[in-house]
Amino acid sequence: MTEVGKKSAPTAPKKTVAQAPAAADIGAFLSANPGFIKDHPEILDGLAPDLRELGTGIVDIQSILIQRLRTDNHRLQDLHDDILATGRANLTRQGRIHGAVLSLLEARSFRELMEVTTTDLAVKLDVDVIVLGVENENGIAERSVSGIRLIEPGSVERLMGPGRDVVLHADIKGDRILYGSATGLVASEALLRLHASREAPTGILALGARHRHRFDPDQGAELLGFLGKVLELCIRTWLGLPRS
Repeated sequence: MTEVGKKSAPTAPKKTVAQAPAAADIGAFLSANPGFIKDHPEILDGLAPDLRELGTGIVDIQSILIQRLRTDNHRLQDLHDDILATGRANLTRQGRIHGAVLSLLEARSFRELMEVTTTDLAVKLDVDVIVLGVENENGIAERSVSGIRLIEPGSVERLMGPGRDVVLHADIKGDRILYGSATGLVASEALLRLHASREAPTGILALGARHRHRFDPDQGAELLGFLGKVLELCIRTWLGLPRS
């Protein structure tokens, strides 16, 4: 008997043990949800086929084939994910280039075009440094004019190589002749040759980024080439230059 006025000790709650669903319940669930396995293919990775006794000297290759199929499936899934990631990255780059082109076309004077090119495009294209360089046949001035960096004749050919309009470099150190005090920020770059007219000196648009693989030789260069052609057209139009 317990003493009067004293409460009995509380009884510890019983632990409920989760029971595995019956085979019939699993079958009923899969019948009611025929797309479940398709939506959760990882479930199949935990299943193993029963080994079969086929007699002395006979090897059951069923499990080997299933493992090979699983490996191929994982490889295809990784490839699928890579394709999706590449597609998203290409759409992002395309949107940035389109935005940059619209900014160039909205300029209402040559001075504004230069300001947009050397300042606004850095934000539009998500880069750290933009330089518009022009070869100066009369020597190098101490300062750039209207956002244009004057460089020595032959510099564009040296930087880009003969006959190339777009060059992408990854994991580099920027060229001080091109980037000046911003050289330390450049770990990858895109170089666009500019030749607006036969009466205009050769130019270069340099896009520098601190990320080592922001630009890479394996990337497509068509959109950047399009950006360079639009800038050439804008320069030629505002300065009243003849076509190349």
